[in-house]
Amino acid sequence: MAKFLNTSATNYFLEELIKNAKDRLILISPFLKLNDRMKELLADKNRLKIDVRIVYGKSELQPEEINWLKELTYIRTSFCKNLHAKCYMNEELAIITSLNLYEFSQINNNEMGVLIRRQDDAELYRETYEEAQRIIRISDEVRITLERVSTEPKAEEESKAEADEGAEKGDKLTTSKLAQKSGMKTAEFLERLVVAGLLEMREGKHYLTAKGKEAGGEFRKSPRFGPYFLWPEGLSA
Repeated sequence: MAKFLNTSATNYFLEELIKNAKDRLILISPFLKLNDRMKELLADKNRLKIDVRIVYGKSELQPEEINWLKELTYIRTSFCKNLHAKCYMNEELAIITSLNLYEFSQINNNEMGVLIRRQDDAELYRETYEEAQRIIRISDEVRITLERVSTEPKAEEESKAEADEGAEKGDKLTTSKLAQKSGMKTAEFLERLVVAGLLEMREGKHYLTAKGKEAGGEFRKSPRFGPYFLWPEGLSA
């Protein structure tokens, strides 16, 4: 029988699931930004030569994730377009949850999930595993190299656009200014806006959502550099 998990329980069992993997580990999450503890656990699985499959899908990997992953031989990473599922599995346990494999979600959000034990519910575990395998099959495996870093920063283009348009507009700030005020890089702040539902990613570009408009976000376009966004000065993500 599946067990209900709240936020703290989801984080606890996710860590236990990774630690106790003996044969295989599958991590499916739209957003991928790992905290130090998660990296430590996964690096240990790599040392033990356990097959680890990570599937992500909502945004390009950040440079720090690329630099870390490229050294791990037994961790394979795949990109799945339109991925929204969050599922984590080893050979005995599965977690289906709202929790992204993203440090912001693990610390700040209220999450729910269910824990499935293979020995207690073999059929449900099997169905979950088969769907996870299907997602892996339709995903494009990413060869992690340093060269991918140079293809990343859409955020850099947005920063240039924002600079071209000048400073703040009234009581609103550009994304880069708001990120700077929050002590973050523009790319990290943009990703948090996506996680919060204020922006969405489509074909590698950011778009303002209805929720983003309600929060006071505005779309602008620079004749020289292209699109960017303005936000209320007090916005947090």
